Amino acid sequence: MSVVRVCFVCLGNICRSPTAEAVFVRDVSNAGLSSRFRIDSAGTGDWHVGQHAHPETRRTAQARGVPITHLARQFVAHDFDAFDVILVMDRSNHRNVLALAPDEAARAKVHCFRDFEAGTEPMTEVPDPYHVGGFDEVFDICERASRGLLAHLVRTHELTAWSG
Repeated sequence: MSVVRVCFVCLGNICRSPTAEAVFVRDVSNAGLSSRFRIDSAGTGDWHVGQHAHPETRRTAQARGVPITHLARQFVAHDFDAFDVILVMDRSNHRNVLALAPDEAARAKVHCFRDFEAGTEPMTEVPDPYHVGGFDEVFDICERASRGLLAHLVRTHELTAWSG
């Protein structure tokens, strides 16, 4: 049985990427596919390593029944070996992650998260709520993009629930 390894990446790993991770974990679980995925998140910067997600990120998610327990970590070059799909939240994250890629195969793993949200233009960014707010908007975006990502991965990896 193959496992699809997915990592969500934003700047500090305390707002957008832990939200995307938690929403995707919920969606994968609801689809009965938890055994078919390994899901994580990281930040391109090291400012918040070891910290919990932003308090408003956690409050917003908790109010919607999606707990966030992740502790921030920094994305490193080794993550290209550890993950099959790397989803960035904005163009800056995209550039920073690609700068760590050792080769074209690694670069091909990197995608903009919102590219999986129906009706968005390529490279549409998930806004960063850290300074300006919008935590509910980010959660809504993550829900839409998560559904599209899950459908894409189920289709491309021919996934079905596994009870073994």
